[in-house]
Amino acid sequence: QVQLVESGGGLVQAGGSLRLSCAAAGLTFSSYAMGWFRQAPGKERVFVAAITSSGRSTNYADSVKDRFTISRDNAKNTVYLQMNSLKPEDTAVYYCAADYRGPGSSLTRSYAYWGQGTQVTVSS
Repeated sequence: QVQLVESGGGLVQAGGSLRLSCAAAGLTFSSYAMGWFRQAPGKERVFVAAITSSGRSTNYADSVKDRFTISRDNAKNTVYLQMNSLKPEDTAVYYCAADYRGPGSSLTRSYAYWGQGTQVTVSS
C-alpha cells in the first residue's frame, strides 16, 4: 500500500520560510518522479513544482520560481519543498504526488498517488 505523508506546514508571516517534507512508503521511491501541488479554498488544485526520479531535472510554476526549491533524498524516500519569501497568496493545502517514471509533469492527471496534504497559511 502506497503512502505519501506530508509534514512541515504551518502559519508563517509574509516574507518567512517553511520547509515541507513528504515521506513515501510502499513504492520504489527512486523510480518515481515527485510533484508538489497546492489547493486554495474554493480553487482547483494547481502545480507548484516537480522533480524527476534521479533529481537531475526540476520544473516550477512561474508563480514560485526563484522562491521555492524542490529536492529529494532517495535514501530517505523523501521529497522536500523549501519555500522562501512566502506571500499571502501562497496560502493553501499543499499535496505531494508520485508519478511512476514520469518526466516531472505539471499535470495532476499524470500522478497516480497523492498524500493527504499539509496546510500552509501565510499572514500579511
